[in-house]
This record gives sequence, structure tokens and C-alpha cells, in this order.
Amino acid sequence: MPCLNEAETVEVCVRKALACMEEHGIEGEVLIADNGSTDGSQQLARDAGARVVHVAEKGYGNALMGGIRAARGKFVIMGDADDSYDFTALLPFVEQLRDGADLVMGNRFKGGIAPGAMPPLHRYLGNPVLSFVGRLFFPSAIGDFHCGLRGFRREAILRLQLQTGGMEFASEMVVRSTLAGLDVREVPTTLSPDGRSRPPHLRSWRDGWRHLRFLLLYSPKWLFFYPGVLMMAIGLVAGTALTFGPVEIGELAFDVDTLVGTSALVVIGFQAALFAVFTKVYAAEEGFLPESPRIRRIIDLVSLEKGLIAGGLLALAGLVGLVMSLVHWQVRSFGELNPRESLRIVVPSATAFIMSFQTIFASLFISILGIRRTRESSVDVAAKAAEEAAEAVKLEKTKG
Repeated sequence: MPCLNEAETVEVCVRKALACMEEHGIEGEVLIADNGSTDGSQQLARDAGARVVHVAEKGYGNALMGGIRAARGKFVIMGDADDSYDFTALLPFVEQLRDGADLVMGNRFKGGIAPGAMPPLHRYLGNPVLSFVGRLFFPSAIGDFHCGLRGFRREAILRLQLQTGGMEFASEMVVRSTLAGLDVREVPTTLSPDGRSRPPHLRSWRDGWRHLRFLLLYSPKWLFFYPGVLMMAIGLVAGTALTFGPVEIGELAFDVDTLVGTSALVVIGFQAALFAVFTKVYAAEEGFLPESPRIRRIIDLVSLEKGLIAGGLLALAGLVGLVMSLVHWQVRSFGELNPRESLRIVVPSATAFIMSFQTIFASLFISILGIRRTRESSVDVAAKAAEEAAEAVKLEKTKG
């Protein structure tokens, strides 16, 4: 249980959890991960039978990771120390873990939310929307992404190397577990009004944004790729039509000024799509996201040489367009031009030039990201140490 000034409720939470383990013959402990309480919560928890560890780094996620590392059991069940979760009903979590689950999430919407237990903003907007976004962005079936009562295999969660230190830790655990292919399940649980007289640590809009920001950053295709492809498609279709002349839709007339805008859409969309590939490659190389076979195929397909050729062809197309614009100017005796005519040649040519350099630079950058570093495993290090020790013994014998 993460704890920060929970003197009013921590004792009853500890006693409920211990009673549940005793009732069902579960061998375990109650661990309080104290995040700097100043109200005597630590001693109250000890008196109730808990083990208390101090976690210096502030934040919900930091407190939980400190507690998870300090835990001694094979399974860990985490829950807030505010008496809002029913620690006497932990058996369904334990049963699922014993059955092979890696992460067992509670679902408050299926189990029951007591009147006054969850603010309407969280119940009808925040949690449903963020959980829907999480299911949309990632292959997850979890209905309550932010339930604070959950159980997991300690070793499986530590292996994920979770990074976030704030409230978004709750989302990171679900997302990273899903992406890593862990066995994630869900059981109904209840939520009651907490027993504190002070306001909760959660800040609705700030922490809601942090959750949404995390979901976006861990899904490059929704953050970059899909918006980029949509902008490119709109820009290409509209730009192609405007290249051959004005377009009228009812009383609206679109001309070369709109053509400049469509060119910007194509360039921005193409850059966004490239950023999606950059992010996926970098995240996979650094271990933040699992390596995608699709991205690996793209990297293998789009080699540096092919990228340079594609960029060169786009540059050639742009150059041809610029030559055509010079010919157009020559026909006008290098005098004043009609922008409605000249821009239909210059804008597509300039767009092709810009995209050619984007393609070349992207190919170079992806090639750099794709360079795999040699990482020594623990076996390699041990073997190397053994060889060095053998060499030292051999040298000593030679001297002797």
C-alpha cells in the first residue's frame, strides 16, 4: 500500500488485509511503502502488523515501485491505504494469479461503486474515456484502466522496468504488460467512499492529462502516423485537383492560395508519418516498446540506398517542375507572371523538393537508429571474468 499521511485509515486497511490472508490460509505480509508521511502513519501501520519501508522519491508510481522491489512474495496485491478498496475480498485476485495470470486488474464498474465513492467527473467522463482510449490504442480488453486494486507476479512486473513516477504509473503497468504479451485478466471489485477527512492526492485534470499524454506517447501510430496519413491524403487529393485549375464547390471557389495550403498539409503529414517510424524504431531499440515485425520489415525494405534513390527521384521531379516554370517564364519574356498560372507549377515542384530532402534525411536517420549496439549478457560477462581469472592463474604458474 502506498502511503502519504493516511493516519486515519492505514491501520484499518492493514488489519483487513491481514484478516483476509488469515481467513483463506494465504502466507504473506502487508507492506506499507511510505512516501514521507508526517502524521504518524508509519507507527500506526507497524502497530497493526505491517512492515514499513521508506521511499524517498515522491510520487504514486515511485512509492509503488519502492514497495514492489521491497516485497518478499511471489505475488503482490497493491491498493490505496484510504479504505476505499475492500481488502477483505482479495481471494479472487489470488486465485487468478495462482491460475497463471501475470496481472489481475480490478473492475469497479462491474463490482459496484457506492454512492459518493467516485466523483461524477471521474465516473462518467475521466475513467470511461481514458479506458476507451487505452483499449483503442493498445490490444487490451481491460474495462477499468485506473483501478488502484490489482494483483500481479512481482517478477513479471519488475521485468517490465516501469519508468513513470506519478499517477500515470497505473496506465503504464497495463500498457506495458499488454505490449509485452503478459496474461492480463480482470475481476470485479468494489469501491467505497474513502475514510479520510482531507482531500485526495489525485488532481483530476492534471493527472487525467498525464494519463492521456502517456497513452499518446506510447502509441506513435495514433500520435503521428494516422494524423500524418490523413493530412497527406487530404493534401494530395485536393492539391492534385487544384494543380489543373480552380475548383468550385457551390458558392465556394478554391484556387492557388488553397494549393499552397494543401502543399503544407502534404509536407507536414509526411513528416508526421516519418516521426512515427522514428519513434517506433528508437523505442524498440531502447526497450520502451516491443519490436514490431512490421517496422522491422519497413527498415529492411527501406534501406539507405533505396531511400536515397527515392529522394533523388523526388528531387528530379521537383527539378523538372522548376525547369517547366522557367520555360513558362521565358514564354512571357521573363516579365510579370500571373500567379494563378505560375504557382500551379512552382508549388508542386517545391513540395517535391522538400519531400526529397525529408526522404533522404529520414533514410539516413533510420539507418543510424537501426545500428544495433553489442550488449554483453550476464553470461558473457561471467565467461569473460572466468577467462581473465584463468589467464591470471596461468601467468602466476609461469612466474613460479
